Amino acid sequence: MIPGVLEAGKKAPDFKLKDQNGDAVALSDYSGKTVVLYFYPKADTPGCTTQACGIRDRMDEYRNAGAIVIGVSPDEVKAVRKFDEKHGFGFTLLADKDHKVAEKYGTWVEKSMYGKKYMGLDRSTFLIDEAGVLRAEWRKVKVPGHVEEVLAAAKAL
Repeated sequence: MIPGVLEAGKKAPDFKLKDQNGDAVALSDYSGKTVVLYFYPKADTPGCTTQACGIRDRMDEYRNAGAIVIGVSPDEVKAVRKFDEKHGFGFTLLADKDHKVAEKYGTWVEKSMYGKKYMGLDRSTFLIDEAGVLRAEWRKVKVPGHVEEVLAAAKAL
């Protein structure tokens, strides 16, 4: 947990972003439902595609657990639409181009590659219950096994 950003047992920050269809979507639209909110760095890149396809392939199980899945990236609407059209995910993807929502969730962080520092998105997942309360979070996510781990936590809610 990042101090001052989120705390398990507290209300998850609400937000409104455009989805892959250009429609405005708010977290509060899903009041009364369990939400798996995951942040991924860039549409149609290898790790992000593997993660999203893994979720897509287990969507029936997520639905049976009563969970809604929402993916958020700092891409534009056009990019998330193309990503969804290419892979047929069957869940909501949101465009957070100005990374304001990522900042609210503490996933917009300083990163380093080849000795250069830059700001980017830290792959993270949040499990939010029917009352909008944060129940679990995963930071610095490694893709292998993560979809199953989150699914098990959603089933346990």
